[in-house]
This record gives sequence, C-alpha cells and structure tokens, in this order.
Amino acid sequence: MKTTLLASLLLFSAPATLLAQTATKPKPKPAASAATQPAAPNPAQVEARANALTDNMQKALALTPQQVEKVRQINLISVRGVESARQKYGRDVRKMAGVVDDIGQARLAMLKETLSPQQFDKYQRKREEKMGVPSSQGVQGNAAPGLPSRYEE
Repeated sequence: MKTTLLASLLLFSAPATLLAQTATKPKPKPAASAATQPAAPNPAQVEARANALTDNMQKALALTPQQVEKVRQINLISVRGVESARQKYGRDVRKMAGVVDDIGQARLAMLKETLSPQQFDKYQRKREEKMGVPSSQGVQGNAAPGLPSRYEE
C-alpha cells in the first residue's frame, strides 16, 4: 500500500517537475493536488459504510434477515463502485458524476427487486426527502411564487 502510494506520488510529481524546468515560473499546483489527493479507502472503510447504510435501512424499513443480506451486498457493491469512481475520475467531475449516477440507478433497480413494494415506496419517500426533491402532492397544493395562497384570507 505504501509503495503504491509512493509510486503514484512520484508518477504525478514527475511531470510537474519537468514542466517547472521549461516554464519561467514553477507550477506547484499539480504537485500539491497530487499530494492532497485522498488515498484509496481501505476495504474496512468501504465495508463499514456499506454496513452503516444497511443498518439504517434495516431500522427504517423493517427488513427481513434475507433482505438484510441482499441489501448489504447491494450497498457493498455500490460503495465500492463509488469509491473506485472517485479514485479514477477525481479530476473529471462530470465523468465522475455520470458514473456515480449510473451506480445509483443500478442500486435502485437492485433494491426494487429486493424490497417489497411498500418498503421500496417508503425508501423512495425518505430518499426524496433527504435529497430535497419536492413531492408531487406538495407541488400541486402550493401557490405560484408571488401569488397569494387560496388558503390565505
């Protein structure tokens, strides 16, 4: 692990050193960003995140023991995928966002197959609340901005 980290630091700092010799001004930013780039998370951290997600879902959705194991595997696959995308596309935010979105969509599809319809609906509602997505029920009952509400007198 240390040798891999050292090798990657040398790999990222070598081009910056070569560019600094040809330019009139040294460019410390590439070397600094390579040094501050987070190291790959260890498998224990990935598993801990997946287990925390699973535990929260188990409490919120009253999962059966069979569902808990399936959801744990789904979460583990998803967290690993997101972390590898962060490592691979750390500088290309658009590409990383696209990959993370794909992982999220695949996770939702797997969860939909694993959870009961009631559990999945509850999960979706909580997820939308957390993400700040307005519910269709709330949108229909609200007045347009600047217009008085029909309930105001």
